[in-house]
Amino acid sequence: MADADPPAPHGGSEEPGEEQPTEGGPSGSREGQTQPPGGGAEEEEADREEEEEDEDTDSMEGSGLYSLTDDAERESEGGGRQRVKERRASRKRNRLGGGGSNHSSSSDDDEDEEEQKDEDDDEAMEAWLKAELRELRGPVWQAVPSLRSREIGRDSQQFVRRVCGARGLVQRLELQGRLERHTGCVNTLHFNPSGTRLASGSDDLRVVIWDWAVRRAVLEFDSGHKSNVFQAKFLPHSGDSTLAMCARDGQIRVAELSATQCCKNTKRVAQHKGAAHKLALEPDSPCSFLSAGEDAVVFGIDLRLDRPANKLVVVKEGEKKVGLYTIFVNPAKTHHFAVGGRDQYVRIYDQRKINENENNGVLKKFCPSHLVSSESKTNITCLVYSHDGTELLASYNDEDIYLFDSNHSDGADYLRRYKGHRNNATVKGVNFYGPCSEFVVSGSDCGHIYLWDKFSARIVQFMEGDRGGVVNCLEPHPHLPGMATSGLDHDIKLWAPTAENATLLKGLKEVMKKNKRERDEDSVRHGDQYDTQLLWFLMRHMRNRRPPRTRREGADADTDESWSSSNSSDEEEGGPDHVQCMSS
Repeated sequence: MADADPPAPHGGSEEPGEEQPTEGGPSGSREGQTQPPGGGAEEEEADREEEEEDEDTDSMEGSGLYSLTDDAERESEGGGRQRVKERRASRKRNRLGGGGSNHSSSSDDDEDEEEQKDEDDDEAMEAWLKAELRELRGPVWQAVPSLRSREIGRDSQQFVRRVCGARGLVQRLELQGRLERHTGCVNTLHFNPSGTRLASGSDDLRVVIWDWAVRRAVLEFDSGHKSNVFQAKFLPHSGDSTLAMCARDGQIRVAELSATQCCKNTKRVAQHKGAAHKLALEPDSPCSFLSAGEDAVVFGIDLRLDRPANKLVVVKEGEKKVGLYTIFVNPAKTHHFAVGGRDQYVRIYDQRKINENENNGVLKKFCPSHLVSSESKTNITCLVYSHDGTELLASYNDEDIYLFDSNHSDGADYLRRYKGHRNNATVKGVNFYGPCSEFVVSGSDCGHIYLWDKFSARIVQFMEGDRGGVVNCLEPHPHLPGMATSGLDHDIKLWAPTAENATLLKGLKEVMKKNKRERDEDSVRHGDQYDTQLLWFLMRHMRNRRPPRTRREGADADTDESWSSSNSSDEEEGGPDHVQCMSS
């Protein structure tokens, strides 16, 4: 378990230099003291003017917004506990006074025990929610001073960068609009490098390219996949003309787009023996990327070659293959990549020296210490590197989100833990938010979007993100303060910091408690996971027995030419061993 560091110098949301009134102090209660004649009103007016001047340099961050319970909830809880105590005292007086029957006395005892149990559970939940949290650091960005500096040309190039990482704007994120075109769950979102276009892929097997600013689809085409599209990404430095895709059918395909807003064709470049959930782009390469599948294989794909797919590694723990759900390339050391899947380990490989005879080719592994010997079937649904590659974020299935230092030695424990959400019903994503990875963002089975302050692990934003109940994809804009999200709903939601007031995190505590309670209840039912996976397998088997769906009229030519290497296979899906982990 990671130890918490001492609080930072400026904890909470207080402004640097702002003094908090203390009881009996200069700005506290002055009971029993008399004001000088005619001086009280002048002093109050001066105090108000000082407060207004302080607000001029406001960081746009309210105070008292970051605790797990707000004042109203605390008062309500305090009143509830007081009423419970009063009821118990009343029952005790009645029993001592001889009132009521033995049956009534026994019933009262049962109720007391039940209430005591609920109170103990609440206290345990409070302790869990508050464990491993740090104090929020003072605001890094202040609105008025930054605007003044920009007006006179000082640090103007850093203005947007600092704004995008400001906590005050994160707390003002709200829904701006929806993009509606798909007829199935939207499983993937990806902005092009300039941020002008957004690609989305869906269970309807279609890929849509959006001009998101005007909320208009500029291109829509058939992906060529035969099952749910899981990712569609613009290759960097390709002029937005090349899109890489992967899907439940295990195929890795590449779409060639034209400047006339049409898709020339899509071609298969690799084939996994099981679902392929994620692609990993190399930041500076318009023709190379990686793919990972539930067959435990990582392919390196180079579109310049006649046979683009090259099997880099088969991920194993001992002699057992580990099916993969996620892969990501280190943006600072592009020869390093990390994978995660059907066990609790984050594995990092170096493409230059993978020798499967030595430690199965692994450079180093990370895992939270309490999960190393865990008997639960914990696995990793998503992992991402930070903007500079120094940190690695991993989301665990029906567990928490953990932050690792990617430069630490093999076996190092986590740095931070982010909790409160629920990751059970789907293969859920996680991401950093902010130009310097200042925040952590994740969806949840409860239909909400959570944003944590990376340093303190405290929740600073909490939004309802999906009517269908699950948020899976979270894609921050590359240059602007905002993001796109999707889930079980058939639309895409756009978020921007336009709210007049910062969030009050209303209802957060109760949702977090509900998520934790449901997770604990599910953890004692070990067989349910296998029953659910069996159900998914049977449903998929029945679907595969149906006649193949007809190609939509007017669809662009799709050559099913396989560029796969001899190491790949044309088998589209495996057996029960390749069942996807509760996918949408």
